[in-house]
Amino acid sequence: MIPSARYQAVIELVDMTMVEPRPADALTSLYFRDRRYIGSKDRANILTRYYRILRHIHRLNWWHEKIGYTPTARTYVIADSVLASEQTHENLTIKLFNGTRYAPDKLSAAEDKMAWGLREKNLNDPEMPDRIRLECPEWVWEPMSKAYGVEESKRILAAMQAPNDLHLRVNTLKNTREAALEALKDTEFEMTAGALSPWAIRVKGRPQISQNTLFNDGRIEVQNEGSQLIALVCDVKPGMKVVDFCAGAGGKTLALAAQMNNKGKIVACDVLSGRLNRSKKRFQRAGVHNVETRPLANERDKWVKRHKEQFDVVLVDAPCSGVGTWRGDPDKRWRQLGPGLSELVPLQAEILDSAARLVKPGGRLVYATCSLLPAENEIQTQNFLNAHPDFKLADLPETVPDSTRVKGYMKANPADHDCDGFFAAVMERAAAKADDKDAPAEDTADEAEKPTV
Repeated sequence: MIPSARYQAVIELVDMTMVEPRPADALTSLYFRDRRYIGSKDRANILTRYYRILRHIHRLNWWHEKIGYTPTARTYVIADSVLASEQTHENLTIKLFNGTRYAPDKLSAAEDKMAWGLREKNLNDPEMPDRIRLECPEWVWEPMSKAYGVEESKRILAAMQAPNDLHLRVNTLKNTREAALEALKDTEFEMTAGALSPWAIRVKGRPQISQNTLFNDGRIEVQNEGSQLIALVCDVKPGMKVVDFCAGAGGKTLALAAQMNNKGKIVACDVLSGRLNRSKKRFQRAGVHNVETRPLANERDKWVKRHKEQFDVVLVDAPCSGVGTWRGDPDKRWRQLGPGLSELVPLQAEILDSAARLVKPGGRLVYATCSLLPAENEIQTQNFLNAHPDFKLADLPETVPDSTRVKGYMKANPADHDCDGFFAAVMERAAAKADDKDAPAEDTADEAEKPTV
């Protein structure tokens, strides 16, 4: 592709992002699937510029407001190029926005004036407030500053500015980390073993992995190292009965199955049946056969009541604000595609309350989020414990890295661990007394409600 055509592609992607209620990664996947003629180098160039705009959106908006322009997809691309000192005004008007075939239309008079006015400016300005410079929306700035202090919040937010590297999890059902590193050494990947998870490999940048043999035969999976820590917290063993209550696309389910060496039983539940159905291909590719999928109508599905107190470990990877994943999903900084915080917090409490019924006496309930906000993490956990005296906060397993242990919780953040932000708490149910009369329900689902594999 010629450079001007790349710019047009970025404009189209930004425009889609502004109008369509889909995550950025889903939009880019759809965009390139419909344009298979775009080669890998062109695709990488387009994505680099597109995601840079998403990561800089608050600062770009600040400059638009400062010079008096309403943002459009085109002005975002223009402002980004000029403020990054990537293009001169002459290049923009003559070589890129020139209206030729595949190129963006010529700059309007207003766009030309804006581009000229941003000359010799840069993305950061002394007048810019810290919140804007750190790309933090208002609804996160106050609770983060209160929880961590202003300076610590600024340190964490600054670490979230850079894009993620690619993190892989080695599937120990088929491979070891040492074998995977050896198999990948002849690629162009710049790799290191992860520092937190015993299964993690970090690959510099964001290279395409989908065509790699190790990925296609299920020996490696894409999973952020912070996310892999959740499986360490769960500390499941072969032969256990486990529930992944909010399994989604099955990333953490796969890690749990590998920990269990395919022995025992995992029930992967979710209210989004489509995501569960798609997860089955991942399970097959990974060689996992101890997982059953269970679509739920809602968090109070009757299946939960019928299977109360039957499971050794129940993982609740709750729907959350996703603040900890901003490095990989920068559009979450300024687009809320799902419920807001005021809706999420009571939903998390309701999910925890329902899922806790599945935990057998002496079993463990693991609550996890990819958030950095206390309202979704420590406060949510403590509120649950206050309302459920038969549960107590339990010690984290020895395999959880010391650097992530904070006052009884597992907490990873981009500034200290160079991974996405994750939180996890382990809560243990009191063991049954010898004279307890209420036996747990039998695991006898009717034929009509047998789970799918």
